Amino acid sequence: MAPPTLTLKSGTAWTDAWQRCLAAAPEAFRDDRVLNLWGSSWRLDGRALPATSPVDGRPVAGPPRLGPDTARRAVHAALDQHRAWREVPVTERRARVSATLDALTDHRELLALLLVWEIGKPWKLARADVDRAIDGVRWYVEEIERMLDNRPPLDGPVSNIASWNYPMSVLVHAMLVQALAGNAVIAKTPTDGGVACLTLACALAAREGIPVTLVSGSGGELSEELVRAPEIGCVSFVGGRDTGAAVATAVADLGKPHILEQEGLNTWGIWNHSDWESLTAVIPKLFDYGKQRCTAYPRFVVQRSLFDAFLAAYLPAVRTLRVGHPLAVEHGDDPYPELDFGPVINAAKAKELTDQIAEAIDRGAVPLHRGSAADARFLPGQDTSAYVHPVTLLNPPPSSPLHHSEPFGPVDTIVLVDTEAELLAAMNASNGALVATLSTDDQATYDRLAPQIRAFKIGHGTPRSRGDRDELFGGFGASWRGAFVGGELLVHAVTRGPAGERLPGNFPDYQLMP
Repeated sequence: MAPPTLTLKSGTAWTDAWQRCLAAAPEAFRDDRVLNLWGSSWRLDGRALPATSPVDGRPVAGPPRLGPDTARRAVHAALDQHRAWREVPVTERRARVSATLDALTDHRELLALLLVWEIGKPWKLARADVDRAIDGVRWYVEEIERMLDNRPPLDGPVSNIASWNYPMSVLVHAMLVQALAGNAVIAKTPTDGGVACLTLACALAAREGIPVTLVSGSGGELSEELVRAPEIGCVSFVGGRDTGAAVATAVADLGKPHILEQEGLNTWGIWNHSDWESLTAVIPKLFDYGKQRCTAYPRFVVQRSLFDAFLAAYLPAVRTLRVGHPLAVEHGDDPYPELDFGPVINAAKAKELTDQIAEAIDRGAVPLHRGSAADARFLPGQDTSAYVHPVTLLNPPPSSPLHHSEPFGPVDTIVLVDTEAELLAAMNASNGALVATLSTDDQATYDRLAPQIRAFKIGHGTPRSRGDRDELFGGFGASWRGAFVGGELLVHAVTRGPAGERLPGNFPDYQLMP
């Protein structure tokens, strides 16, 4: 039987979302573009670049890119805001942040819809991104006074440079906690997506008197101001290792406080394991948002003698993945579709992944599974150039980026090992990671091997995540530089402690675990 013809869910078109933005925050949106926010004013400056939605290739609002001269003025204005804000009593800061959270809650549906169009998140995950930001900051509002404990704000504003994949639960969450701790905050919009969502969130915060600066521009052009400027009190970065290394060098040279979360190849080891039913159940969850998350698990390291049992558990699960247009339904008033993921961030990334897969196979990797467009949910005739269907490869060659780097897309690789030493070497292939998991039946084996895995969080047969509220987060090796975060550590990273304080983290001259 032919699959049903799908249509766009009623009221969810990009034009609908844009009109709602114009009505919700007319100060921040103008005609077909967003504005920059600096010096407490929304400004029609910067060159607006064209942008398209990864969902179907249609035009959406692009970032209005500033040059370094304007960025310099914005940073200086943020310092003035910082000096005023740090004198505001914590009770007043709590009230203003709480009011911002109430406003975000009122607009949570629109914020989530913007995330669907701008970065391709399925509806359920987009809503979760918004809700995690709101709920997480509410916890800090209740806990902030004990966390501060006579810790004053920094000497200058916190500069935030973050990737596009979690605009709310990572970037907006961090900004509001930084402001709650007494700092003005600066954020650069990610180049690849999320500008409208961030603009709306910042507009709601600015209305409540939160000292927010939101600017767009090339990282290379603005880094001198957003990283090296003497006014900056701390740099918070989330992104790839190449860019992160340049930021790490700059902050180390300047002695600035910093939080640099970078990518790593998070691995899942299988050794003397028999609970295959649990593994089958978790596999689809590991593909949430097409593995475009810092805590995704793109690599399985499997004991060779268990490979047949592993495949029997893995393949049926990966074949259940649901991919497609996040807003495509059979009838306009149907609920949002239940999908594991939609597109990757853009067509260029899709081509890069497709080329890497083809090259790896050409050099000897064995394809074990390839999803099909025939099984996906698309609108008739829609642009699908940003979609990558799930792929699983056995033994990617050492020459392939898929062997040693995080693909940031729905691609799993499997490496077979025969000894515990090989297992550990394969699980530590990227010189440090954020998370890892080891599935083994024997608790003593886990207790012996887990400390040798170079990841900040390690699960015993269960996945680990970034965490919320008082759960700590960081990375080992090249996956992290600077202070660890989560709970009171996030507040301590953006405040001044006693003389000689050594914060937990990875620093040029020491590493200290919490």
